[in-house]
Amino acid sequence: MKKYILDLVLRRTTQPRPGYVLLQLTDPDKPLPEMLPGQFVEVRVDGSPTTFLRRPISINLVDRQRNELWLLVHAVGAGTRALAALTEGAVVNVVLPLGRGFTLPEEAASEWGAASERGAASSRENLEAQSYLLVGGGVGTAPLLYLGQELAALGYKPTFLLGARSADDLLQLDDFRRLGAVHLTTEDGSAGERGFVTQHSLWQTATFSRICTCGPKPMMVAVARLAHEKGIPCEASLENLMACGLGACLCCVEDTVDGNVCVCKEGPVFSTDKLKW
Repeated sequence: MKKYILDLVLRRTTQPRPGYVLLQLTDPDKPLPEMLPGQFVEVRVDGSPTTFLRRPISINLVDRQRNELWLLVHAVGAGTRALAALTEGAVVNVVLPLGRGFTLPEEAASEWGAASERGAASSRENLEAQSYLLVGGGVGTAPLLYLGQELAALGYKPTFLLGARSADDLLQLDDFRRLGAVHLTTEDGSAGERGFVTQHSLWQTATFSRICTCGPKPMMVAVARLAHEKGIPCEASLENLMACGLGACLCCVEDTVDGNVCVCKEGPVFSTDKLKW
């Protein structure tokens, strides 16, 4: 997929909760290029004397109607704090789209259209039978919003299972609920079921044909093992430390069954069968 270096304009900035900022960027001159769920962008940080490298940020959402790219930024260091401090109208330089995203059932779009034309109930049933569970924790929920949007556009009804330490740590719930059913876990029991995402009762009451996950590594490892036990294909979006985003600096290397690979280039999304977890 072709990569671009673009100067985007910050149209709007909001704070979902303290420490997090949602940047809604647009290109005032032309439509944004194609981007896939699970891919990321490298953002240049201007005005920070201690930040020399771009910052990798997951694609949170692409709004084609408004020609907007959403980036959910967790302000934890000098670079991300500088991005979080940007004001509306600022110009943000980005390299995009980078990496490999989640596997999309693109063939479902044509199947759905053909079924509608000939009124074939069986094709509709086959489509609806493909159920997706999207499991996220913390800021790792960010790429799952775009994935859920694209699945919904293809005729699927994604189910979200989102976890956090407490209710105050849950992000963008209204946006997720517009796309599918949302189930919650919190470690303190302040929202949803108490415990971790792998302890939610949903695992005993529903079945899924595919699982996609992003969040803290221990959570993803636990989700991958549970998916393996149930025989469900699973993909995970890794959050290794990245610098260049192009596979040149080798700081994001992951040991897989195929050997050492750069997460920024061969991932960040991998089938969990390929990971030595």
